[in-house]
Amino acid sequence: MSERRNLRPDAWADLEDEADKQPFKALTHEEAQALMARERSVSPWRVIAVQAVVGMVMAGLLWLITRRQDWAASVLYGAAVVVVPGALMARGVTSRLSSLAPAVSAVSVMLWEFGKIAVSVAMLALAPKLVPGLSWPALLVALIVCIKVYWVALLWRGRRKS
Repeated sequence: MSERRNLRPDAWADLEDEADKQPFKALTHEEAQALMARERSVSPWRVIAVQAVVGMVMAGLLWLITRRQDWAASVLYGAAVVVVPGALMARGVTSRLSSLAPAVSAVSVMLWEFGKIAVSVAMLALAPKLVPGLSWPALLVALIVCIKVYWVALLWRGRRKS
């Protein structure tokens, strides 16, 4: 308790001020290129391909274990709810128009993200009509697992070379 009383009320403000005093240095063109070369990016198409493969593997395993076609179809549709909108967005944000200027690129990403959400919601709403014998748990598990592939993509970049 006594330690807490000894802390000044503005102790946090001092820490924030120290961070603000750090000098900011803009990168030169060469430094920026070297940084981009060190930090490899992952292609959105690779992520989408892995999502599709994960969905197909899940459906195949579920079918082998249960022999239930309706559950396997539900898993495939759940994967499609992630893959199809993701492919549309990847196509949109990797187009030449999206890379014209930073402001255009930012607006493009936002618009494609809204479109991705709209397509996902529409696909989920249509699921009972399109998938006979729909299993919502199977669909949702596949959807969640395929979404998590994005996190695995961070590991694909590999380690930086010093």
